[in-house]
Amino acid sequence: MAHESFEDDSVAGLLNAHFVSIKVDREERPDVDHLYIEFCQALTGSAGWPLTILMTPEREPFFAGTYFPKAQRWGRPGLIEILGQIRDLWSSREADLRASAKEIVSALQGRQKGPADTDTLPVEQKGRGSLVQSESPWESEDQDALFDRAFEALSRSFDPEWGGFGRPPKFPTPHTLTFLLRYALAHPTSGALAMVEKTLDGMGQGGIYDHIGLGFSRYSTDERWLIPHFEKMLYDNALLAIAYAETFQASHRDQDGRKVEEILTYVLRTMTSPEGGFYSAEDADSEGSEGKFYTWSPREIAEVLGTEAAELFCAAYGISEAGNFEGKSIPNLIGTDFQRLTRERNLDSTELERRLTESRQKLFGAREKRIHPHKDDKILAGWNGLMIAALSKAAGVLDLQSYLDAAERALDFIMTRLRRPDGRLLARYREGEAAYPAYLDDYAYLIWGLLETYTASGEPSRLEAAIEFQTEQDRLFRDTRGGGYFFTGLDGEELLFRSQELYDGALPSGNSVSALNLLRLARLTGEPHWEDQARELLLAWRESVSSHPEGYTAYLQALQFARHGGQELVLAGSLEAPTLEDMRRVFFRGFHPFATLLYREGRVDRVVPWLKDYPVPDEATVAYLCREHACLAPVVRTQELLALLNDSV
Repeated sequence: MAHESFEDDSVAGLLNAHFVSIKVDREERPDVDHLYIEFCQALTGSAGWPLTILMTPEREPFFAGTYFPKAQRWGRPGLIEILGQIRDLWSSREADLRASAKEIVSALQGRQKGPADTDTLPVEQKGRGSLVQSESPWESEDQDALFDRAFEALSRSFDPEWGGFGRPPKFPTPHTLTFLLRYALAHPTSGALAMVEKTLDGMGQGGIYDHIGLGFSRYSTDERWLIPHFEKMLYDNALLAIAYAETFQASHRDQDGRKVEEILTYVLRTMTSPEGGFYSAEDADSEGSEGKFYTWSPREIAEVLGTEAAELFCAAYGISEAGNFEGKSIPNLIGTDFQRLTRERNLDSTELERRLTESRQKLFGAREKRIHPHKDDKILAGWNGLMIAALSKAAGVLDLQSYLDAAERALDFIMTRLRRPDGRLLARYREGEAAYPAYLDDYAYLIWGLLETYTASGEPSRLEAAIEFQTEQDRLFRDTRGGGYFFTGLDGEELLFRSQELYDGALPSGNSVSALNLLRLARLTGEPHWEDQARELLLAWRESVSSHPEGYTAYLQALQFARHGGQELVLAGSLEAPTLEDMRRVFFRGFHPFATLLYREGRVDRVVPWLKDYPVPDEATVAYLCREHACLAPVVRTQELLALLNDSV
């Protein structure tokens, strides 16, 4: 709509003469976006972007929609016609429009009421509060049934041929995959792990993955993952790196570990600012054409590689004269038979991979000379928190210090550039300016990143920072009557109402992530109030989740941790000791999503007082494997620790 309508003189003239136009960056102001998306959903039954809202001067909406063409076509009203009708209605029936807007706002405000007001809520809204008041805990049998229903729903929508869930467009939704990995631990014969592997393989082979420059695009427009919407988002690549890393832990497939490295190579090479923060996104189009930067013809390949190498590359990556996207080809490995390629060209697999790697590098160099898509160089606190979590997890899983260094550098950037003098976290940094009080997701994702950094490094200051930010999140965002968290803080701009969100869409919700953060903090610190808050949050949203659990897979992971996460591994010894490094490697080598890793060394005592009961040896590292702080006999050898961890799965 920006190019078609807002840059058009006739539309601009109509808007400027009769309306006050406000264009919202939904990444800088997700609070405004969340609020009016909810209005659009209520008014029209659907919502999405671009989002079009017409409202009174008091910001009360009376008209909502998504995309409108400039003029009427395909049975869809045009923006010019809509604006003209609203102008005339406002002139003749302003009072009616205002009354309609107030009714809409009142109805939606009612849906936001907390447990104390349950008697006034519509039937579909009742239940959140009564569950918080319940004296009985959520029984484990109920939890297991919920996990089973989510798995069954995902199984029904799973694409057994190409992987993924539902019909196109297909989104990665990595938190669904990480839920299935955890489900597979309890149900190893369910096929859950195979669903994850099929999906990751399909995405990794498809055009949604950039085989030349690395990194994933936002979604696929077809069932095969071939044709993407070429926009690349930081959050997708962070969450997918985590999904591939955890699958590597669970399956020990080399391709999953390689994909983690490739994703992070893309991020560190292309999406990292000189100060160490991470940029938000790369656009889909360049030179006015979507995908132009990413597509190739056989002639263009040959100009870079020469005839022989080009023929091999085109055969492997599906580059043809006919093309697969607007006359050119998106490189992909869908259906590529590498054994046939080695036979036909009399190559062994090692030599084939060497040649293809060399060709990809040459094509990357040539592509860098093209006009690049626009890069959104905003640095968002929350999305940086996700990438910090991904880098820290990858540092442990792949045993690469460089990833931990990058995570630490990004954390230092946030601590120094995205905080006010009073310590309040800010949401966005760009060109030397930080702005907007951070939202719930920013806090939740950053705390997640801090917890992963502590797990990978043992640095107690990162755990202290996680506790500090969680305490501030509770003060600013917590719904003390109903459980859970509002999206905006007490000090945020006053909007029509403060909304809460739990649905796990393209991103896991701040409430879902917070539930798991709270549970992890309870295990790390031994402080029961964190667990009490997590339980309150989980119970508060039980009714909503129960109806469609497959839509809340990040929430379900918190519930899985609450069900199984009573195990702690304490490594007592110097953080620099080779023996401690060896034991840490043993922990990260396997998939232990319900275990909490702690480090007993002098500085952590002020943060985790209960660790004082675990003596630190003068030389060797001692490992204590505990359940609810009751420990097995300590071990000093990595093989003994490996045996204990394997027995505990």
